[in-house]
Order: sequence, then structure tokens, then C-alpha cells
Amino acid sequence: MKVVGITILRTGGEDPVPLSMACDLSSYGFFQRQGVKEMLTFFSKTFTKRTEPGQRQSITHESYVVHCYVRSDGLSGAVITDAEYPARVAFVLLTQLLDEFTTTLGDSWKTMEASTDSTPFPAMEDYLAKYQDPASADKVTKIQNDLDETTQILHKTIDSVLERGVKLDSLVEKSDDLSRQSKMFYKQAKKTNSCCVIS
Repeated sequence: MKVVGITILRTGGEDPVPLSMACDLSSYGFFQRQGVKEMLTFFSKTFTKRTEPGQRQSITHESYVVHCYVRSDGLSGAVITDAEYPARVAFVLLTQLLDEFTTTLGDSWKTMEASTDSTPFPAMEDYLAKYQDPASADKVTKIQNDLDETTQILHKTIDSVLERGVKLDSLVEKSDDLSRQSKMFYKQAKKTNSCCVIS
């Protein structure tokens, strides 16, 4: 899972204007990076233009997904990720980023010049680095992963208890040392407790 790029744009005019951008192009060759950055800018502008104010949408293109969010005031953002990246986390990133952007710059974004780097808003680089791992950046995703892990442990524990129960049954049957009455007691107790078996 990877975030390839984040763009903040101003919408409302004929074409969206990129205000700040951060990209992680380390997985591309040196001579490919400029072309990839231009494509990311193009995707961000194109898909943001086709997103209604107050709406969020995810558009899949080949092995990438562009998550767009246009606020009702015209400020918008796009996050370009690989196909495995959770959409919910991408939209959390956009919401937090746009809120911090307006808190830091106020209404000056409405008159800012176009920029395709992070100079106008350096915190974008921090967001790009922080959200590379969605589980560590997003509390809900982290909790879900912890729950999944706990569920797996519980299933393993239940399976091992059931295995031990089967082995215990065969040992009781084979035991010559237990009296007949002890064997009857064991079988009766097992029948009584069978209503509580979780499967």
C-alpha cells in the first residue's frame, strides 16, 4: 500500500489550479519522475474538475486510484494511491490536510498562484510520509488490524482446546485405571457441558 502523490487544488474556475503538491516518486527511474509528476498533476486536475462540490469519489486508472474531495468552498484535494490503499484512510488524509491548509493559510489560498511542489505548504511532505502506512496513521484501521489479529489468536486457541478435548476423550476411554463410575461421570459431564460448545 502506497501513497504516490497528494495535491491541493482550487476549483471554481474553468480548470482547477494546483496550489501545492507532494509526491513519492522513489519507485520510478530518475528520467521517468518528471513525466510521472506531470501525469499525477493531470489526473488530479481532471478528476477534481469532474467532482461536484461537497462530494468525494475514487476513480481507478490502471493500477492506481485517485481519491478526490471537493469542499463546498472550492478548496479540493486529490490523493493518488495504489489499488490496495484503503479509500477511507485516503479521505481521512484529505479532510485533515485541507483543514490544516485553511487553518495555516486562512483565505489566502483563494488568490494563491499555481504551484506543483510543496513550497506553499511544507506540511504536505509530512502527510505524505505519515500516511504511507495506513494502519499507523489511522486509528480505526489500526484497531481493526488489532481486532483481526485477536480473532485469529482466539480461533487458534479454540481449535487447540477442541484438539485437547478429543485427545482427552480417547485417553479416558483407554484408561484402565479409571473406574467405571469415573468414566460415566466424565461422559455425563461432557454431555451437560456440550450445550456451551462454540463452533
